[in-house]
Amino acid sequence: MREFLHGARMLLRGLGQWRRSPGAMALGLIPGFLVGLVFGAALVGWAVLLSNVVDDWTPFANDWDPLWATVLRTAIGVASFGAVAFLAIVSFTAVTLAVGEPFYDRIWRATERSATGRIPEADYGFWRAAGDAVRLIARGALAAVAAWLLGLIPFVGGVLGFVVGLLLTGWLLADELTSRALSARGLDRRARRAVLRENRARALGFGVATQLCFLIPLGAVAVMPAAVAGSTLWTHSALRETDADADRAPGAAR
Repeated sequence: MREFLHGARMLLRGLGQWRRSPGAMALGLIPGFLVGLVFGAALVGWAVLLSNVVDDWTPFANDWDPLWATVLRTAIGVASFGAVAFLAIVSFTAVTLAVGEPFYDRIWRATERSATGRIPEADYGFWRAAGDAVRLIARGALAAVAAWLLGLIPFVGGVLGFVVGLLLTGWLLADELTSRALSARGLDRRARRAVLRENRARALGFGVATQLCFLIPLGAVAVMPAAVAGSTLWTHSALRETDADADRAPGAAR
């Protein structure tokens, strides 16, 4: 739990970047706002249509007892909206990071400069961001399906689907948000995943805290710049721990 909370605190530390680089952080609101308008409208539209969609999915329940038909359709409706909401958050992150690449690059550079005094050599342009976005959306779709299936369980499915979806998408957000700072240090995708696995609780803490903020109306727009800055600080912390563990390992060079 201590490591989980430590990861969550990295998002709070990312908010502190507003004091050091207010201009870059303010610019980081623009892509999130534009993408958020599109995704917000899509979610509202889905909510409006959902009742009719669920009825179309369950014609066989028309002859059921009204109580059980309502239980079934409510479970499907809650699970369907929750799954789409989780997919929307993952997709929002992916699309916003790709569209806002120049803006978030400035935030990353400002955070690196204020935290370490230097900026690592990085080759992380639009096309790399777009490729990461496609992979993130695909993995997010799998997480949304898992949350939807769990959400179909009567009575407890809504809570179970929410918790599992939160953890799965939190992990995906941590993976995507830290990719820039880790890649800048020469780590490929396999090495980045290894760093996340070695700091699993810390990564989940950061990702889940970010995800919870994204669930708040307009939270995704407001928190995205801090999430980029916080993920950079998360990377610094995780790599320091990894280096320290290597130094303490038996046979390490003295």
